Amino acid sequence: MATDSVAVAGDIGEVPPLTAPAPTPVVVSGKKPRATANLTHRASLTAVASLLDYGAKALASLLITPILVSGLGRAVYGMWEMLARMGSYMSATDGRPTEALRLIVAQRQSEGDIPVNRRYVGASLVVWALMLPVIFVAGGVLSIWIAPALTKAVAQMRPQVQITCGLIVLTFVLSSLAEVPESVLRGMNLGYRRMGLQSSLNILGGLAAAAAVWMGFGLVGLGGAQIVRAAATGLVYWLLVKKYVPWFKAARPRKAEVKALLGMSVWLALGDGVSKILLASDVLILGATIGPALVTTYALTSYAARSAIGIHVFTAGAAMPGLGGLIGRRELTRASQARRELQLLTWLFATVVGAAILLWNHAFVALWVGPQHYAGMWVDLLIVIAAAQTTFIRTDSYVIDATLQPRLRVIVGAVAAVLTITLCILLTRTWGLIGLSSGIIIGRLVQTVAYPIMVRRCLKIERAATGESHSLRLAAVTAALFAAAAAFGNRIMVNHWVFWVAGVLASVASVTVVALVLGTNGRERLVLQNRVKSLINRTRS
Repeated sequence: MATDSVAVAGDIGEVPPLTAPAPTPVVVSGKKPRATANLTHRASLTAVASLLDYGAKALASLLITPILVSGLGRAVYGMWEMLARMGSYMSATDGRPTEALRLIVAQRQSEGDIPVNRRYVGASLVVWALMLPVIFVAGGVLSIWIAPALTKAVAQMRPQVQITCGLIVLTFVLSSLAEVPESVLRGMNLGYRRMGLQSSLNILGGLAAAAAVWMGFGLVGLGGAQIVRAAATGLVYWLLVKKYVPWFKAARPRKAEVKALLGMSVWLALGDGVSKILLASDVLILGATIGPALVTTYALTSYAARSAIGIHVFTAGAAMPGLGGLIGRRELTRASQARRELQLLTWLFATVVGAAILLWNHAFVALWVGPQHYAGMWVDLLIVIAAAQTTFIRTDSYVIDATLQPRLRVIVGAVAAVLTITLCILLTRTWGLIGLSSGIIIGRLVQTVAYPIMVRRCLKIERAATGESHSLRLAAVTAALFAAAAAFGNRIMVNHWVFWVAGVLASVASVTVVALVLGTNGRERLVLQNRVKSLINRTRS
């Protein structure tokens, strides 16, 4: 939450927690156990709440980004994008105690040991307090020296850049504290209780950002709007958790509990830092290598793909408390089944949404901010491929974290980060945006190969049961649809939003049918159909 610039900068691919409910075990006969049905119901509502919140962020960003681009100018808007990405690196400095708390609560949600849960809440606050000096030192270095240098700010812009970066750091501090109650809600599978409230705050935050630019406050105004939104969001979560989680309270933790939470938090923090380097370094490398103006073109062209990643992240994250509960009870067969269904849903989502983006992104950018901000078909294709790759990496990383074994994932991610940054720097200098996008895809292949192997080991899945031949068929279908969509999409232009929306809806429906027919068998289509029906029915109830 701290550095999520969704509502103000369109950076909607940087948020950490399928358009379907959390996967649950398939019951061949008889009724589902009451606990399992309740788990599915809560996860379904949480997925809906996540989509509603994210939809509000996307709407706010869609409406105000043209205002920001015109009000700030192409170069300054590129600086804002770079500052927002720099701020996202701060998430690795707080030790991620709230993420560790969420995972622990998710595994303990059926045990009902209130004193232990309260001590873990206290432990998360202790770790947060211990990390405050690190946060402020890192934030000071980032604001005073790194931000002005990377953004190539001229002398008269340096104070604005430094103050804005400082405000982003302060936003992170406030948000990381507010994530304590949020983590408990999500860990207890009660994230849906925020439905409507978070969405309203996202819209208000976007309006505040637009007003700040309109009134001439520039970058500093955007930073101030972030603080207001973070403080209001934190207050809402504290009120919600006090109402819906009766046991929520911070108790004095034991030394062993602080040590256990800190140990896991360190690895989660390192993993989050690695993830941010992989996902946010593209803009920084581009701005530092070529200049902030091209950052604007890249950010606007990749807006749709980053939006899609954000939708997947939030809704897939809603499934994790349920999956964590299965793993905590050592029901690994059911957890393996859930993971297979989640992967299938991820494939369908990435294929359909990716093809729709390739067909209509050129027209979208032209209608939204002007055709001069579109980076071209090949860059668009590479951005979509990288986005699809990211959805699968994220899904498996969630599963690995749900087993409370993040160490090896972090190491693999660090290797991928070093390779990705090296390739991006080298290739961007030579081939610009195409080189940048290619470096991202090639560098992340380390995770694409390693994470599925790690999941099999964590869930004790036999290699023969993973269906490599079937995965190759799905990949072939996706590649064919992406190639066709890219070829046609570069030629499609419309002069009104009504025609664009109609075209997108028709494309999504058509690509969905083609993908299901070519890529899935009857049983898989039935699983997908049941998941969608379950989401609709439980949401109505």
